[in-house]
This record gives sequence, structure tokens and C-alpha cells, in this order.
Amino acid sequence: MRHLIISDIHSNLTALDAVLEAAQGRWVKTACLGDLVGYGPDPNEAVNRVRALGALVIRGNHDKAVSGVTDPEDFNPVARATVLWTRQQLLPENLQYLQSLPRGPVPAGEFFLVHGSVHDEDEYVYSPAQALDGLLDAPAPLVFFGHTHFQGGFALREGEVQVLGFAPSGGKPYSTFSLEPDTAYLLNPGSVGQPRDGDVRAGFAIADLENRTVEFWRVPYDIEIVQARMARAGLPEPLILRLSYGR
Repeated sequence: MRHLIISDIHSNLTALDAVLEAAQGRWVKTACLGDLVGYGPDPNEAVNRVRALGALVIRGNHDKAVSGVTDPEDFNPVARATVLWTRQQLLPENLQYLQSLPRGPVPAGEFFLVHGSVHDEDEYVYSPAQALDGLLDAPAPLVFFGHTHFQGGFALREGEVQVLGFAPSGGKPYSTFSLEPDTAYLLNPGSVGQPRDGDVRAGFAIADLENRTVEFWRVPYDIEIVQARMARAGLPEPLILRLSYGR
């Protein structure tokens, strides 16, 4: 069965719709690694779209902060401001939906979902040293994680951690990665709504475990129209500008 793996939508409906259009007909089930909201201008629309997919969804740190599960006092001022703005925009049913989301790890058939790390849903995993414990203690050989907004991941084989990077080539919008036996993987599909790995295009993945492959996709979307909605909403300028740089 093919799974669409999405993460870190961050209230960016235009990017999410571009992802769904590009992936149309290529997946059966959807898994979302959290942070449906925060930063962007379309919180209700993004939540409604994910709910309509019937996706298996876990919570992210912004979902928790916006819905009141946690306090945003540890967020930087820009992130905190968008949390408070988003909280005011959300319909009661969507606020309740975010409050009800489970924390990872959550099983999705043959693989598991986490937002940050296997041990801590709020931990950022950037380096092999940070990934090692999760790879050793993972509940399955394949775990998908988000939170960093970096498409890529890590593999553990014969005691060595390998850093994985993916870039589409050959005119295709995706790169196909083959899963090897006797190997543990932490894979990040990238961010739909706010990439930070230097590529402004929306990132996602399609996992086909029957054929032991994962496709890592990048698709363009209309960034300027999103920025215009953000400006009209009065969202902080740094968030508006960073979409143009993927940082």
C-alpha cells in the first residue's frame, strides 16, 4: 500500500493543494507528522483539508501551542505571535480536533510516525549524534519524522549512522530511495508549508513498502499569493520573507 507522508503544513493551503495535486492517484492512505497550523494564513482551511483526507495525524509543537495543550512561552516572539493569532482564527471544532491529536510514536502499518524524535516529540533531529538513540530504540525499522523542515534523514547499518539527502533529477519532481534490509531508518519528508533546507518548493514523500521504496518529492507553488494573504492578515514580516528563501 502506498502512503502519502506529509508534515509541517503550517497553515499554508496553497502549498498543501499543490502537494495533493502532484500526488493525485499515487497514494491510498495519508499520514501527517504534525504542525498543521502555525506561521501561515490558512489555519482552518489547512485543518479542514487534512481532516477531509481521513489522514492518520499526530500532533506537532505548534498544534499543541495553538490548541492550548501547551503554553507558547518557550516560542520565539515571532512564533508566539502567530500562535496567538492562529488561536483566534480557529473554529471551535478545529481547535478541538488539534487538542485531540495523539503524540508520537504512532504506528501506521509497517512504519511509525513521530513529530520530533522517537523519545521526545519536541526534539529537533539534525545530526547523526541526535539521530542515533532514535535509530537504536525505534519501534520499527522505518520511522518518519518532521519538525526540522529539512527533507532527508538517517540510516543505521552495521553500527554506522549515514546521513541521507535527496534531490529530484532526470526531469522528475521526485527522487526514489530504496530501503535496504537489516537497516533502521529515520526519514523526513520535508515541510509542505515552510521548507527550511534552501529549497522553496513544498516537500513530501510517498512510501511504497511493498516495493521497499520511498519517493521524496519537491513541487512548486504560488509563494507570492501566500505572502499576500499573510500580509493582509498582519503576520510578521520575517515569516513572509522566509518563504522566498526556504530558510
